[in-house]
Amino acid sequence: MSILTLSGSPSATSRSHRILQHIAAELRAGGERVDSLAIRDLPPAALCAADTKDPAIADAIGRVAGARAVIIGTPVYKAAYSGLLKTFLDLLPQDGLAGKTVLPLATGGSLAHTLALDYGLKPVLAALGAHHLLSSIYVIDAQARVEGEGLALDAAIEQRIGEGLLRLRETLSARERASATRTPAPASSGGREPLAAPLTA
Repeated sequence: MSILTLSGSPSATSRSHRILQHIAAELRAGGERVDSLAIRDLPPAALCAADTKDPAIADAIGRVAGARAVIIGTPVYKAAYSGLLKTFLDLLPQDGLAGKTVLPLATGGSLAHTLALDYGLKPVLAALGAHHLLSSIYVIDAQARVEGEGLALDAAIEQRIGEGLLRLRETLSARERASATRTPAPASSGGREPLAAPLTA
C-alpha cells in the first residue's frame, strides 16, 4: 500500500500542485512508496457525468481505495476548495476514505481563506470516513514561489510541511504496530456459535 497525493488543481503549474510534487519527492527520499493522481488528467466528460464505469475513473477510485494515506492539495477559490476536487470526491463511495490517514493542504491569496479547509473540506473528508484527519496546512501564495519547473518555499511553510509529514509517518507507524500486535480472533468451532450462558435472576 502506498501514500497517494491527490491534486485538485486545474493547473499543472499551480502552487498546490507543485507543493504536492515537493511532498512526494520528500516522502520518496524517506523510503515511502508514493502514488500521484491529478484529477485534471481524468476524462472531463466521464468525471462530470459521474461515470464510475469509465476505465480511467474506475482506476482513480481504485488508487484511492488502495492507499493507506492520502495527501490532498487544492487551491482556494472564492473561500472554498476547488470544484474539480469536489466533483471527484462526490464519486467516491460513502466510506471511500475509511481507515485512511488524510492530510489536507490548500493554497490561497491571503489568510482570510484559512477556514476553507477546516469548515469546508475537512467535514467532507470526515463524512467519507477518514480514519485519522491530520491538522491541515494552509499556504499563502507569497510563501510559495513557482520558479520555472521548481518551487521556492518560505522557511516557515517548509517547517509546517515537515511537521505534517512527521505526523503522517508517526500515525502510519502507530497503525502498523497496532495491526501487528492485534490479538487474533478465536478459532471457529465448526462454524457454530457457542451456546450463551443461561441468564440468572
